[in-house]
Order: sequence, then structure tokens, then C-alpha cells
Amino acid sequence: MKKNEEKFFSFLSNKCQFFLLLRLIMTSNKRYYNLYKTPSAFSDMLMESNGDVLTGLRFVGSDFRKDFEESDLSVFNDTRKWLEMYFSGQEPDFTPDYKVINQTPFRNEVYEILLSIPFGKVLTYGDIAKTIANNRKIEKMSAQAVGGAVGSNPICLIIPCHRVVAANNKIGGYGGGIQNKVELLKLEGAIF
Repeated sequence: MKKNEEKFFSFLSNKCQFFLLLRLIMTSNKRYYNLYKTPSAFSDMLMESNGDVLTGLRFVGSDFRKDFEESDLSVFNDTRKWLEMYFSGQEPDFTPDYKVINQTPFRNEVYEILLSIPFGKVLTYGDIAKTIANNRKIEKMSAQAVGGAVGSNPICLIIPCHRVVAANNKIGGYGGGIQNKVELLKLEGAIF
């Protein structure tokens, strides 16, 4: 091959690699959503995905995003089945594929504790703070810090942040709306 032809093919190869990389970056940042119609006692829910796994599950009105492409992905079908079981009062026997994206190690530690709370049971923010303090072998952990982590949960119900209550078993706050939290706890038989 002549030197000019080699340069051209090298340029073309680099340019193709660049565009393939650009396409990968652009498609990996794509976000999809689908709405789930809940029973009448609840606000509807927004399911979010990166195209592969569930990356968000929220009540509409709590941080509703409009920069998603609407789609009907298999992970949405799985999540819909999970939600159907849950809202019928059953504890689902499977979990849709999900991924918590861009969270801190502390938040992930809190989410692991949330996942251990059984259907129909509750913990307080203070209970979770004590568990983390014991796990870390430190004297104390802030219940307010736990509250911040619980409030940042992007996948409600599946990561059951609604099962966390304030001191003295008061309902406390809920990013999805207090009425939804009350109804969720009633549904699970955990209302006191």
C-alpha cells in the first residue's frame, strides 16, 4: 500500500472507532420510562430504566422526570408483574432486575438494611442508625443521616423505604407522599 492510502485507512479506522465510542456513550445514557397505573388508593408510579435493568421506581409527583423516552421494555413487564402481586396484598416471590446507580457506600449500606425489613414490619430511623453503628463498631450513627439516605432511595417499594418510621412509630416523612406511605403500610398490615 502507498503511504497516502495507509494514512487514509488509519484515519478512517480512528474515525470509525471514535463514532462507535460516541454511539456507545450516547446509547448508554439513554433513559426509558413507563407509567404503572396503581389501585385508586395510591398515586400512579413511574418505572425508569437504562434499557437493561430497572433504575428507578417512584410515585408520580415525587421527582417526576420528563427527559425519558417512553418504552415498553421486558424489565418494565417484570416490574409490572411484581407490582401487581404487591398491590394485591401478596409479598412478591421474585425481584425484577434493578441497579442503584451513583449512590454512596453509606446509602448502599442503608439500602441493604431496608431490603432486610420483612413485608408487614417496620424499623425506625434510629434502629437503622444503631445497626450501622454496631456494624461499623462506632458509638453512634445519626438517625438524620439515615433519613437522608432513605429519602434518596430511587427504587421505592422494591427497596422498601416505606417501612421506615420515625421514633415512637410515628409515620414520619416519605418522598412518595405521606398518604401513599400510610396506604402501603395498611396494605402490608403494618399500620399501627
